[in-house]
Amino acid sequence: MTLDDARDDFSRLHRLFTFHLGVAVGLAWLTTLYAAVSAPWVRNIRALIDPTDPMRIESTLSYLFVMPAVLTLAWASAYFGRETMRRFQTLPNQTLEFAAAAMVAFGVFYLSIDRAVAVIGAGF
Repeated sequence: MTLDDARDDFSRLHRLFTFHLGVAVGLAWLTTLYAAVSAPWVRNIRALIDPTDPMRIESTLSYLFVMPAVLTLAWASAYFGRETMRRFQTLPNQTLEFAAAAMVAFGVFYLSIDRAVAVIGAGF
């Protein structure tokens, strides 16, 4: 594999990753905004969703909007930091590197959707 082939492979993987991460960011924000419309804006929404753990205090704002904000920052970093990502390779294979990044992004996306669905499902 030549250097030009590696660059083309990186460009293809980066384009796929940023597109799918952008779709995930959009879905996370839409679900969160829908949940925010139906959620009570209280100081401790965790106590309303899970009454077995009243010690963890989290407001509606932080409960719903932190994960989509993290996803948005990750998407912006990946989109605008393309050349930095190209230079700093941590794993021996670029495919593995993008797969690891996709797994982390999917985990944050899942947490974002799970929190929004918990608020929607609580029936406020």
